[in-house]
Amino acid sequence: MSAEAADREAATSSRPCTPPQTSWFEFVLEEALLEQHLQKPSPDPPPVQLIVQFLEQASKPSVNEQNQVQPPPDNKRNRILKLLALKVAAHLKWDLDVLEKSLSVPVLNMLLNELLCISKVPPGTKHVDVDLSSLPPTTAMAILLYNRWAIRTIVQSSFPVKQVKPGPPQLNVMNHIQQEKELTENILKVLKEQAADSILVLEGALKLNKDLYVHTIRTLDLLAMEPGMVNGETESSTAGLKISAEEIQCQVCYDLGAIYFQQGSTNAAVHEKAKEKFFKTKELIAKNGSSSLHFTIDEERLAGYCQACEVLTSSSDDASQQATPYSQIHSCLKSGKYQDIVKIFLEDNLTLSLPEQFRQSVLRELFQKAQQGNDALDEVCFKVCVCNTICDVLQGRIIDIQFCQLFLKPSKEKIDFLLEVCSGSINLEDASEELKRRMAAFLKNLCLGMEDLQFVFMISSHELFIKLLKDDERKLLIDQMRKRSPRINLCTKPVTSFYDIPASASVNIGQLEHQLILSVDPWRIRQILIELHGMTSERQFWTISNKWEVPNVYGNVILGIKDSLTRDLVYILMAKGLHCCAIKDFVHAKQLFAACLELVTEFSPKLRQVMLNEMLLLDIYTHEAGPGASGERPPSDLISRVRGYLEMRVPDIPLRQVIAEECVAFLLNWCENEYLTMQVPLPLVQTNPYVKLGQLLAATCKELPGPKESRRTAKDLWEVVVQICSVSNQHKRGNDGRVSLIKHRESTLGIMYRSELLSFIKKLREDIVNDIAAEHISIWPSSIPNLQSVDFEAVAITVKELVSYALTINANNHFWLIIQADIYFATNQYSAALHYYLQAGAVCSDFFNKMVPPDVYTDQVIKRMIKCCSLLNCHTQVAILCQFLREVDYKTAFKALQEQNSHDAMDSYYEYIWDVTILEYLTYLHHKRGETDKRQIAIKAIGQTELNASNPEEVLQLAAQRRKKKFLQAMAKLYF
Repeated sequence: MSAEAADREAATSSRPCTPPQTSWFEFVLEEALLEQHLQKPSPDPPPVQLIVQFLEQASKPSVNEQNQVQPPPDNKRNRILKLLALKVAAHLKWDLDVLEKSLSVPVLNMLLNELLCISKVPPGTKHVDVDLSSLPPTTAMAILLYNRWAIRTIVQSSFPVKQVKPGPPQLNVMNHIQQEKELTENILKVLKEQAADSILVLEGALKLNKDLYVHTIRTLDLLAMEPGMVNGETESSTAGLKISAEEIQCQVCYDLGAIYFQQGSTNAAVHEKAKEKFFKTKELIAKNGSSSLHFTIDEERLAGYCQACEVLTSSSDDASQQATPYSQIHSCLKSGKYQDIVKIFLEDNLTLSLPEQFRQSVLRELFQKAQQGNDALDEVCFKVCVCNTICDVLQGRIIDIQFCQLFLKPSKEKIDFLLEVCSGSINLEDASEELKRRMAAFLKNLCLGMEDLQFVFMISSHELFIKLLKDDERKLLIDQMRKRSPRINLCTKPVTSFYDIPASASVNIGQLEHQLILSVDPWRIRQILIELHGMTSERQFWTISNKWEVPNVYGNVILGIKDSLTRDLVYILMAKGLHCCAIKDFVHAKQLFAACLELVTEFSPKLRQVMLNEMLLLDIYTHEAGPGASGERPPSDLISRVRGYLEMRVPDIPLRQVIAEECVAFLLNWCENEYLTMQVPLPLVQTNPYVKLGQLLAATCKELPGPKESRRTAKDLWEVVVQICSVSNQHKRGNDGRVSLIKHRESTLGIMYRSELLSFIKKLREDIVNDIAAEHISIWPSSIPNLQSVDFEAVAITVKELVSYALTINANNHFWLIIQADIYFATNQYSAALHYYLQAGAVCSDFFNKMVPPDVYTDQVIKRMIKCCSLLNCHTQVAILCQFLREVDYKTAFKALQEQNSHDAMDSYYEYIWDVTILEYLTYLHHKRGETDKRQIAIKAIGQTELNASNPEEVLQLAAQRRKKKFLQAMAKLYF
């Protein structure tokens, strides 16, 4: 009988008696038919999927007569299935690119381990200890394949993976996915632990300098025969598919480069190794040609790796590594030679080799550095932006908005540099007509957008402009510009007064409106409005942007201004100023408000006072965001202005509530308690609710050292807050004559609404919040008269908001953490409650390395933690926490331990129990249930010498404290 026939007979005889799971399985089980299947142009299923099917069948666990699950048997059937999987991989020439794309990590791991096994690599042998040169070629190649795959898998796992959108949930599918995910993570963990060995194996392979062979279908057939039939053929140097030494070196260098590059993120010196390997790979490809390689390499990715290594390993004084613009720019950014970047960009405008995205990323980085306080970079940002803009023009892209913003205020220097870039970016002798047309259109539109003819003449008289535009085109453009505004003065005298700015007509209303929306320069805004009003008198230009919002109290006054130009100007200046203030652009806000103040001072005392009030609020914001953030007290002038605003008695002045709110909060934050309690005028307290609330808060803080007085002021504050959180009740007679009670959410008895109270509280800083509420609970009244009038839902909402805000200021205040935990406990969010109870203990005990103060973990807190664990079905945790109480709650502990449906780690927690009575009960319980293993764990815990009742009290307390610490740390890791 021939070898092939023998194998077919063996395969047939090894089929299980149960029917196969798929109809094609019997068809491909015959080896001859398998070969025919693989030779089809488009086999169905594809070859790679056959590997999955064969290995899944071979790795199925078996069930014995006692219905116990056993590992897959090592029988003839399973060996043939594994051999068939190896044959399919051999048919694919062991191409890792193909195998990795289609096979999961667990399946490919199984396949390569089978290859090691059939290649006579002893199981358990460390590959790093094996001398590859002494092994048969196919065995050495199998080891190389496995270690290459290990390295590639580690590198691939470091890349972000786009999550596939899941379909309808199916329990069996989800379980399979979860199992495969866990298996993959375990394999990756092992591969990463062995990464150093795999790297050494591959480095050793580079020294082999000899051809190797990889298994083919034929060599696998020979290995599957009886040992006496092989005749040593697979051990010779000619068996299998030949892989040349150059091909091996090329692929191994590439894989080593990839792993070194990945390790370079934590060790920059390794990038040098990566660079060496990648450039060696590039050399070998250039020498042998990519088409000759048996294992393909992604040359685009290789080029990217080489380029990245050049940049990452370059230094400012190493001229040999400045070959590419990328490395030069990277070096300039590191060394601070920003002017050199401008030079590189200018040179690249001729070659256009740098991608648009890279140019923009460099500009963004420069802008970020400039915003961090490096004023010298403003000029560099402008120059790089100009280079990018001209590059966009030449490539037919839309001009970026950044250029328009930077060019709102042109100057002679800016125009000179722009013309220099334009001249250096186009070679008129070689440039196409399309490029010339684009550049000419850009310069022409630039002139049309200029307001100052002096700058227009600078551009129109330039050599490039003259060459690009014909004489009649240039004359027509200049005539248009002259006609635009005969009043424009070409002198260079600076314009200083807001009213002295000359106005000019415009050619495009839409363009001007667009500029009006973008501009934050008050002088430019006025000029645009003058031009717009000169073109049409029917439009209300304050309405062109829905982002321009002015409070209603101001809007009514502003819109009452009769002159339409003045009305538009005042409205827009104020709206833009308020917007800049909201986004914390205080510099532009101040410029806009100052211009508006100068404008309204001439005709409206009412609006003048409005602007003074807004500028006061702006100065408060500016101080709080600047010097105040670092603890610097505000200047006395600002405090005087705040007091003056609160005491102001000018009639008919529209006032914004937020200004009074901010003023009072400002005085409280800077501890101006003396003024608020003693000097503030009484009529102001009676008419301004924020002043009244501020006075009560200041008085309570001020008088805390005196218990009697503080109780009086605290009681007054308490009553005010209770009124704010109260509801008003009304009675209504229904159609049936019955009287029903209507409960309203807001009471008119409070001095302000709850939302206003919350907004005000959030403006107070840490010291005020803590001093008022966190440390002086005893000063508050213990009962509330007329309890039924209090809206407890409103109180709950207020407390939640207050605690959340307080924790953003001081996340380590254990009192607030306990309150937050109590809120979650009250709303049945037990896991979150445990999180905050544990966090409160952790912050005041150095993560439980010290004893948690008893005023933090009171019996009430421990009992709530016990209930949380009980409702989460963590019954062993319940029993352990029962020991924390001043008197151990054995009843609750024993009842919890009787529960068999526990979601915690059960017996692994026994080491945290120090109460011998509970441990003895556990021993009895497990003995009763016949749970021998768990009983032994409990007995072992009891047998610890430090729990011996004869020990001194200090030893017992130390043992309890050590177990408390370990248990709480374990709980923290579980719930944090």
